Amino acid sequence: MKSTPTHLTVACCQLAPRVGDLEHNRQQALAAIRAAASQGAQVVVLPELVQSGYVFIDKAEALSLAETAHGETLRQWAVLATELDVVIVGGFCERTERDELYNSAALIDANGVQAVYRKAHLWNDEKRFFTPGNCPPPVVETRFGRIAMMICYDLEFPEWVRLPALAGAELLCAPVNWPDGPRPAGERPAEVVRVQANASVNRLYIAACDRRGTERGVEWVGGSVIVDANGYPLAGPLHGAAADPAIILAHLDLSEARDKRISANNHVHQDRQPALYD
Repeated sequence: MKSTPTHLTVACCQLAPRVGDLEHNRQQALAAIRAAASQGAQVVVLPELVQSGYVFIDKAEALSLAETAHGETLRQWAVLATELDVVIVGGFCERTERDELYNSAALIDANGVQAVYRKAHLWNDEKRFFTPGNCPPPVVETRFGRIAMMICYDLEFPEWVRLPALAGAELLCAPVNWPDGPRPAGERPAEVVRVQANASVNRLYIAACDRRGTERGVEWVGGSVIVDANGYPLAGPLHGAAADPAIILAHLDLSEARDKRISANNHVHQDRQPALYD
């Protein structure tokens, strides 16, 4: 691994995309990226499907809003990543030349699109529109550190999170759209709890960027959170799905994520017994 800085500032931009309004969504994302960079962010995370919106009526609508990895939205993100010298991780509705649809996320830096990840674990109605991805989460060596990405429901599968952790990721960026639901009074959203657990058992930073607003009757957790390698929130979780955008920032010490020891005699990866798990 080539030498990378130890300290990193990451931002989650909790936005309210409008389903079907590509231009609004693009301008909102660009403004948020600029705002985060002006506050010192070197890595900026945007919500799931921030380019298109989420609650599609049918597959035809999703297809009409989808773009390729060479489309206008990612092109604009790439221009801004170069101008501001930041890494951008954001979700988009991806279409292929064969009109396959994927719920995807891109990692973009000053050199352009470095990786596109296609969500493997599809939630609820997503199965009506999208093809599940069949590749593990990529780990990209950026000048700010080794960054992985996955999307929303993927985080509920510990085996999936373990893959980029074992591959050396120091920060996992997760664009999410967490639909809100009932929970006992005073309890944190279970989605936030799972992020904390995944970070702790892998000694890995996780930045999960949720969305805001109400879309076609769906309310959102609005729980963006940045969690340290011990599983404790450094920023967030935000609460509530009001339409106003919000940015949270955290300063990370990546040496914490590179050190997998939790006692003099314990190492969260080396102590694994894979032969017993089969």
